Amino acid sequence: MTDPTPPGRRGRHASPEPASGVPASAWLASMPSRPPGAGEGRPAGSAPRRRRVDDSGTGPLAHAGDPQPQRPRHPSEPLPDLPPMPAGAWSRLSHRSDVTTDDATVGLGAVPAVPGAGPSDTEAHPVGSDWDETDHSTGGLDVLGASGSDDVRSRRRGRRARTVPHADDHHADDHGGFETPGGGRGSRPRRRRSPLAAVLSLLVLAGLVVGIFYGGKALIGLVNPGGEDFAGQGSGTVEVRVSSGDTLSDIARTLVSEGVIASPGPFVDAAETEPAATGIQPGVYALRSQMSGQAALDLLLDPAARQVTRVTVREGLTVAATLALVSEETGTPLPELQAVAADPVALGLPPYANGLLEGFLFPATYDIEPDDTPADVLGGMVTRTDQALDALGVPEADRLTVLTKASIVQAEAASPADMAMVARVLENRLADGMPLQLDTTVNYANGKSGITTTPQDRANPSPYNTYVHTGLPPGAIGNPGEQAIAAVLAPTPGDWRFFVVIDPDTGETRFARTAEEHQQNVLLFQQWLREQPGG
Repeated sequence: MTDPTPPGRRGRHASPEPASGVPASAWLASMPSRPPGAGEGRPAGSAPRRRRVDDSGTGPLAHAGDPQPQRPRHPSEPLPDLPPMPAGAWSRLSHRSDVTTDDATVGLGAVPAVPGAGPSDTEAHPVGSDWDETDHSTGGLDVLGASGSDDVRSRRRGRRARTVPHADDHHADDHGGFETPGGGRGSRPRRRRSPLAAVLSLLVLAGLVVGIFYGGKALIGLVNPGGEDFAGQGSGTVEVRVSSGDTLSDIARTLVSEGVIASPGPFVDAAETEPAATGIQPGVYALRSQMSGQAALDLLLDPAARQVTRVTVREGLTVAATLALVSEETGTPLPELQAVAADPVALGLPPYANGLLEGFLFPATYDIEPDDTPADVLGGMVTRTDQALDALGVPEADRLTVLTKASIVQAEAASPADMAMVARVLENRLADGMPLQLDTTVNYANGKSGITTTPQDRANPSPYNTYVHTGLPPGAIGNPGEQAIAAVLAPTPGDWRFFVVIDPDTGETRFARTAEEHQQNVLLFQQWLREQPGG
C-alpha cells in the first residue's frame, strides 16, 4: 500500500520532526544536548514518550543522539530559517481553504499557517493526539509559549462564552495572547451602575408618570363633554363674575376655577339644551360651592342670583340730580361721586365737551355691581352718550351744540310728539336772532326746578339766562335722551316762533306764529295755574 503521507509531511508520531513542520535539525539545534544514555532501552516499535519540560520552562530536553549544535554563524552569513511561532488560540478559529478533508476533525478547525512557513509546514492535528488542547504538558505550543500558558487557557475557557473579534483587529502581546484595539486584554469588564443613579432614574420616571396622569386628566376635563360632576345644589356662597363677551365655555371654566362645578362638560351640556343660556348677562352672581352643572345653570338664569344694583337715570335729569340718585341707590357717598364728576380725565370725557359733564350722563338703566367704583359708574354713562351720538351719525364738531339743543328740547317738550316742533321753534328763533327766552334755562342758571320763573330769576346775568343773552347757552342744561337728540337732527318743518304748555297735567302744548297768538295761549296757561291749589 502506498504511504498516504506526502514526503516531508509526516505525522507527529511518525517522524522526529515536530508537527509544526519545522525540521528537527533546526528545532533541536538550539536545545541543550541530552545526557548520555538518555532514551536508551526503549522497546522497538513502542510509542515515543512525551517530552519533558525542564525546570527553566525554556523548552523540551534534548535526547541522546540528537544532532549537536551547529557552529557559530559568521556575521556575514544570512540568517537561518527561524522556527515558526507556535499556533495560538486565535489560529484555531480561522478556516483554511487549502486543508484537505482528511485533516478535518470534529470540534477543531485547521491550524492556520504560521507567517513565514511554507504550505507544508503546518497541518491540522487529529482529536485525541498529543496536540489536543486538553494536553498542556507536552507539545510545541507548551514548549514555546509556556510563559503565557495561563492567558491561553483563560482565553480558551472564555472563547465559547463571548463573540470573538476578528484576528485582524487584535495583535499578539508578549505572552502569546491578544490585546483589544483599546489596549485591554480580552473583553471589557461590565461597569456596575450606582444604586443612587438607579433611584434617581426611578424618581424621574415616577414624576413623569404622575405629570402625564394629572395633565391628561385636566385636559380631558376641558375637552371631554362627559366630565366629572358634583351632585345637588351645593352649599355656602361663592360670588362669580361673568364678563362681557364670555361664551358658555368661558363661563364654565370660571365656575370650575371658583369651585362651583367639577368640570365644564356637564354645565356646557345643560346650557346647549337651554335657549335662555345664551342670554346670561354680565355681572356678579351669588352661586354655591360644589353644584351640579345643571344647578349652576339654573341659578345663573335666576335674576335674583345676580348681585347688582339697577339704577335708572331718567331723561332730563341734571348732573347734580343724577349723582344724588346714584348715591341713594348704591349707597356710595355723594362726596365721592362729586369728586369724580369734577375730574373729566377720570371719566374719559371727550375733548369736544369742553370739560362740561352736563349732557353726557346718558339716560338709561345701569346695573351697578358691588365692586364698581364711582369712576366706573359715571364713566360708563359718558361712554354710553358717545355711543348714542355715533349711532345717530352726529359729527364730533357738532356734538356739543346738538346736545345743548337736545337738552332744551328734553326740558321744554311735554311729549315725544312735540319734540320735533320745539326743535323747529329753536331753529327759527336762532335764525331770526331772537332771544330764546326759555324758563328752563333761567331755572338752570338759578339752580331751581319748575315751569315758572320770577322777575328776580330772569335778572340773573348767567350765560345760561336766555332772557338776557341771545343764542344758545354754553352747554346743556340736562341729560337728553335719544329721542330729543333725534328731534334736533330732524326738526318738523314750520314757521312757529312761540310755544307754551297750557296744561302741564296732560302735557298739552300750543304753538304760535305771531306774538298775539302766543299771548292768547299764555292766558290759557295762567288759568291752569289759578286752578291749582295755592295758585
